[in-house]
Amino acid sequence: MTSPSAGTPGRPGPATALVDLHGRSPWSVLPALCLGFFMIMLDTTIVNIAVPTLVKELDASITAVGWVNSAYLLTFAVLLLVTGRLGDRFGPRPVFIVGLVVFTLTSFLCGLADSIGLLIAARALQGIGAALMTPQTMSMITRVFPPARRGAAMGVWGAVAGVATITGPVLGGLLVETWGWEYIFFINIPVGAVALYFAVRNLPTLPTHQRRFDGVGVALSIVGMFLVVFGLQEGENFDWGTGIWLSIAAGALVLGAFVWWQRRMGDDALLPLRLFHVRNFSLSNVAGFAVTFAMTGLFFPFTIYLQLVLGLTPLRAALVGAGGSLLSGVVAPFAGRLSDRVPAKWIVATGFAIVAATVVWLTLVIEPDAEVWHLVVPMTVFGIGTGFLFSPLASAATSGLDQRTAGAGAGAFNTTRQIGGVVGSAAIVAMLTSRLATTIPSAASDAAASLPEQARQPFVDGMSQVDASQVSGGGSASFPVPDGVPADVAEQIRSAAMDALHAGFSTAVSQTLLLTAAVLVLGLIAALAMNAIRPQHHGAVPAGAGTTTTDAVADRSADADAAPTARATTA
Repeated sequence: MTSPSAGTPGRPGPATALVDLHGRSPWSVLPALCLGFFMIMLDTTIVNIAVPTLVKELDASITAVGWVNSAYLLTFAVLLLVTGRLGDRFGPRPVFIVGLVVFTLTSFLCGLADSIGLLIAARALQGIGAALMTPQTMSMITRVFPPARRGAAMGVWGAVAGVATITGPVLGGLLVETWGWEYIFFINIPVGAVALYFAVRNLPTLPTHQRRFDGVGVALSIVGMFLVVFGLQEGENFDWGTGIWLSIAAGALVLGAFVWWQRRMGDDALLPLRLFHVRNFSLSNVAGFAVTFAMTGLFFPFTIYLQLVLGLTPLRAALVGAGGSLLSGVVAPFAGRLSDRVPAKWIVATGFAIVAATVVWLTLVIEPDAEVWHLVVPMTVFGIGTGFLFSPLASAATSGLDQRTAGAGAGAFNTTRQIGGVVGSAAIVAMLTSRLATTIPSAASDAAASLPEQARQPFVDGMSQVDASQVSGGGSASFPVPDGVPADVAEQIRSAAMDALHAGFSTAVSQTLLLTAAVLVLGLIAALAMNAIRPQHHGAVPAGAGTTTTDAVADRSADADAAPTARATTA
C-alpha cells in the first residue's frame, strides 16, 4: 500500500507501509496487539498487591507466593526466544492468536486455584501464552509501520506497557478488596475476548521464513534459566548451602553452553548472535533487563510495606502509585513521537536518571510512621520516568532489524527484558528475606528497652524466630506471650513486637530497594553508552516485498534503514 505522498520514483516515501494491508491503515493492528500486551504487562505486577492476601488465604509462605510471580516470569522468559522464531516461521498473526487463547484460558485456571501449588502451576502455563504473544507485538509493529511512523506506534505500545505495569497494583487492589484475589485473573477473560475479536479481524498475514528448529538451544536455555532462578529464589530456605550454589553454578555453565551452541548454529540459532554485533541493540538489551528488574524490584517489597507497616487497605496501597500510572500514559506517546526526531539514547537516559533518583528517594522516606503523601510524590515522579523508557527503548532495539530476523530480534529483546523480571523477582525475594533475618532481631533489641528487665531477653529470643511468612501475613498480632505474664506486661510485649516488626520490615525494604537503584544505574550507563543515531525516515520495504521477491530484497531494504546503525557497531 502506497501513500499519496510517496517519495521519489524507485524509493518509497515515508508514509509507505511495509506490507499490503488491503486498504487498511497500519494503525488498525494496534488494538489487538495493545490489548494483548496490556494483559501480559498487567500480570507482571498485579499479583504484588495481593501477596499478603495470598499468604493468608492459601496458607503459604512469602517465598512460595514469590513463586507465583517467578513461575509466570520464568516460563515467559525462557520461551520468548523460540516463540520469536515461531513468529518468523509461521507468521506473527497465528502465533499471536494462539498465545492470546492460551493466556485467556489459563487466567481462568489461575482464578479457580484453591492452593498455592495449583496457582503456581497455572501461572507457569499463563507464562506460555504471554511468551507466544509478546514477540509478535514488536515484530508486527516493526514490519507493518514505515520508519517515519514507527516511533509514534511504539509510543502507543510503550504507553500500554507503562500504564499496565503501574496500573496493575491499582486494579489489583480494587479487585482484591471488593471481589477477592481470584478476580485479578478473571479480569483477563473479557479483555482477552475483545482482543481476540480484533486480532482475527485486523491482524494481517505476513511473509514467513523457513528456519530449522533449534531444539538443543531451547533445552539449554530452559534448563540453565531454571537452575539459576531456582537457586536465587530458594537460597534463603536452604540457608544458602552448597546445593544452592551448585544449582546457580550449574545454571551458569548451561547458559554458557547455550551461548556456545548459538554461535555454532549461526543464523539458524534460536538467538542469532550477530544481532548483538549492533552496539545499540546490545545496549538496549542491557537497559531492558534493568527496566524490568526495577519494576519487579520496586513493587514487590513496596506494596507489602504499604499494607503491613502503614496499615493501608489493598486499594489505598495501590492508589499510592495511581498518579504515576496516569502520567506514564501521558508521557509515553510523547516520548515515542520524540524518538522519531531525536536519538533515542537521550530519551532513555532521561528516563533512567529519573527512576533511579526516585528509587533512592524512596529509600530515604520509607519509615514505620511515614506520611502517605511522602510516598505518593516520588511514586508520581517514578511514573514520569517510566513513560520515557518503554517506547524509545523498543525503538532503539528494533531500528536495525530486517524482515527475516524481526521475530528473532524482538524475541531476544523481550527475553532479556523478562529475564530481568525473573532475576529481579528471585533476587528481591532473596534479599528481602535475608535482610529481615537481620533487621527484625536488631529492631527487637531496641524495642526490648521499653519492657521490664525480666521480659527483655525472652522477647528478643522470640522475635528472632519470626520468619518472612509471619511478616508478610501480619503475624505479629499473635506474638506468643508466656503464661502467667501480667496483662499489662503482655500488652507491652505485643506492642513492642509490633514496633519491632514495623521498624525491621521498613529497614529491610529500604535496604532492598538499594539493589533496585543499583540496577537502574546500570541501565543509565548502558543508555549513555549508546550511539546517538538520528532517526531515518526513508528506506522502507516496498509493499509486498516479502511475498513477491526473495528475502534478499527485504534485506536490502532493511539494510538501507539500518546502515547508520551498522556503521556504528562494535564487532
